[in-house]
Amino acid sequence: MAENGEGLGTVPEHERILQEIESTDTACVGPTLRSVYDDQPNAHKKFMEKLDACIRNHDKEIEKMCNFHHQGFVDAITELLKVRTDAEKLKVQVTDTNRKFQDAGKEVIVQTEDIIRCRIQQRNITTVVEKLQLCLPVLEMYSKLKEQMSAKRYYSALKTMEQLENVYFPRVSQYRFCQLMIENLPKLREDIKEISMSDLKDFLESIRKHSDKIGETAMKQAQQQKTFSVALQKQNHVQLGKNMYFSDRIPEERNEVELKRAFEEEDENEEEVLTVQDLVDFSPVYRCLHIYSVLGDEETFENYYRKQRKKQARLVLQPQSNMHETVDGYRRYFTQIVGFFVVEDHILHVTQGLVTRAYTDELWNMALSKIIAVLRAHSSYCTDPDLVLELKNLIVLFADTLQGYGFPVNRLFDLLFEIRDQYNETLLKKWAGVFRDIFEEDNYSPIPVVNEEEYKVVISKFPFQDPDLEKPFPKKFPMSQSVPHIYIQVKEFIYASLKFSESLHRSSTEIDDMLRKSTNLLLTRTLSSCLLNLIRKPHIGLTELVQIIINTAHLEQACRYLEDFITNITNISQETVHTTRLYGLSTFKDARHAAEGEIYTKLNQKIDEFVQLADYDWTMSEPDGRASGYLMDLINFLRSIFQVFTHLPGKVAQTACMSACQHLSTSLMQMLLDSELKQISMGAVQQFNLDVIQCELFASSEPVPGFQGDTLQLAFIDLRQLLDLFMVWDWSTYLADYGQPASKYLRVNPNTALTLLEKMKDTSKKNNIFAQFRKNDRDKQKLIETVVKQLRSLVNGMSQHT
Repeated sequence: MAENGEGLGTVPEHERILQEIESTDTACVGPTLRSVYDDQPNAHKKFMEKLDACIRNHDKEIEKMCNFHHQGFVDAITELLKVRTDAEKLKVQVTDTNRKFQDAGKEVIVQTEDIIRCRIQQRNITTVVEKLQLCLPVLEMYSKLKEQMSAKRYYSALKTMEQLENVYFPRVSQYRFCQLMIENLPKLREDIKEISMSDLKDFLESIRKHSDKIGETAMKQAQQQKTFSVALQKQNHVQLGKNMYFSDRIPEERNEVELKRAFEEEDENEEEVLTVQDLVDFSPVYRCLHIYSVLGDEETFENYYRKQRKKQARLVLQPQSNMHETVDGYRRYFTQIVGFFVVEDHILHVTQGLVTRAYTDELWNMALSKIIAVLRAHSSYCTDPDLVLELKNLIVLFADTLQGYGFPVNRLFDLLFEIRDQYNETLLKKWAGVFRDIFEEDNYSPIPVVNEEEYKVVISKFPFQDPDLEKPFPKKFPMSQSVPHIYIQVKEFIYASLKFSESLHRSSTEIDDMLRKSTNLLLTRTLSSCLLNLIRKPHIGLTELVQIIINTAHLEQACRYLEDFITNITNISQETVHTTRLYGLSTFKDARHAAEGEIYTKLNQKIDEFVQLADYDWTMSEPDGRASGYLMDLINFLRSIFQVFTHLPGKVAQTACMSACQHLSTSLMQMLLDSELKQISMGAVQQFNLDVIQCELFASSEPVPGFQGDTLQLAFIDLRQLLDLFMVWDWSTYLADYGQPASKYLRVNPNTALTLLEKMKDTSKKNNIFAQFRKNDRDKQKLIETVVKQLRSLVNGMSQHT
């Protein structure tokens, strides 16, 4: 029962599998058959049985169908056999017809092939034309590029390259010639860079050579503009009635002439005004800048340009070793620098980014430091004030020119103040030579005038007023020719100093202060030094010294006129708080004191010369009865000299007279006490006394007025008391009253008396060998020895007390 049940369940499954095998594709049979083997163990056998049964069923059905259609098949074969003969005939006809068609179509085929070939050629030509139309613009642009390269239109060539790369080449990139062109473009760009860089180098070399011409033109234009402005300003001041710096030198007519000349020069030069573009072709810079900008390498170009220009700046700033010798050396130096920075300023304003304001400021500051150092070093070698003045004018023009281009120049004007001090030093040296020449040419005698014309000539040179000059001609000015000459030269010095102060952009107060300070230096240092050197010269005698003292007095009085002169120039009142005063008073006072001292010295030297002519016979027994000849000559000389001293201030003459008398007294005393003088007789003492009496008579004659009483005679008091002591032989009184205020011989020094007495003792022994046989002589000899002992005791006591 179980097996039957199992068999019944399996049969539908086998039928289903068979249906799937019959109905599905062969590729899917495998899974279906595998399901047979996956079922129960006997399923395979049963499936095979079922499959055989199914095959038998199909064979039966096929057999039935064949049997059903067999008669139709036989009929069809019979029909075919009947048609066979007709088919063969038809075949022969078709073959013959085909042969005829083939023969007839050969010519058509040939013509058709020709047509096809022509159509292909036509299509190819059309394609070629289309491609050529596409390539022709590329070739035309490339040809244009070659032409631009040949014409050195490199910027346009670069633009053409951009168009080729961006527009034309993409259209024909598949062609080999295009690839060759594309490969050639980088080489062309490099060629353009090299060529433009070469042009830039040539440009840099050109502007280096022409910098001086550029700078000269720029400075000339600045000078013309300045001249015109100054002339116009002077004309305005003249119309307004204002005083100008040179109002006492340049009349109004001259101002008008200068203004007219300035306008004429302005008109003449108006058509000749050149700019930096007229002198230099900047196109290489523009081209190179544009080329490198297009190539995207603008930074490289900027760095190269700045680096090369800095090198050129260092070369321009390097001065020649002999630059300080001539003004042309300085001018060439300045024009090159101006030319350099004018070019840089132009590049700054016409290009964008090639140079910047920061770059030019940095370059200018570097250059300015170098310029100041160079000028400071080279100007120190300048000893000619005219050269220093020309240098100053060049520096001012240099500064004004560059200031017009926007460069700061304050440090240059600060440098001018240093150079101004040097200029003043050179002026002082020059005027020292001028003063020396004036002193050498002076005759040191009052200026004589015989008519009104000569009088006006002197007055026009030197401001002098004196009631004594109201007397009729001929008459004399008290000063010598050097005074008006020195006064004129001091004014010339002020003018020369003023020239340097012009164009320094300083106020009138500062200019006034500079003029007064430089004038003070001239007076206190240069003129004072020249006066002192003159006074100390050996050939300057007493008469010349007297005239020098008179001259200094008048120069001192003229200082107030010099102050007025400076005031008229600067329009700064002397009452201003900060106005510097001229130091003429102290300058000429010092010179007078030096001259007075030299008078005393030379007068004493002259006295010494006369004293050296003394020829005393120190062993004479009796005096000559008259004063010595040398002394009378000396007294006559002193009288004549003191007569000249009447023009000196009273105290100077009195001091000179007193100094001369004291020096004469001292010289006579030294003559008596000279260590080489071993003996002296009483007759010689008496002769010496006659000479001293003449000196006293000279002193009492009042050779110089102003002494009170016997003041001048007191110069010989030491000699008088000493000689009185020996003439009277009043030793007892001397020794008794020594040290008393009321002593008759108060001025006699024991040491002096002892020295002279010992010389007389020796003379007494040697000149009279028989003195021992005469009682008076023996007594006198004993007295002398006694007095000598007492004097020695007195001198020793004084030494111990001391």
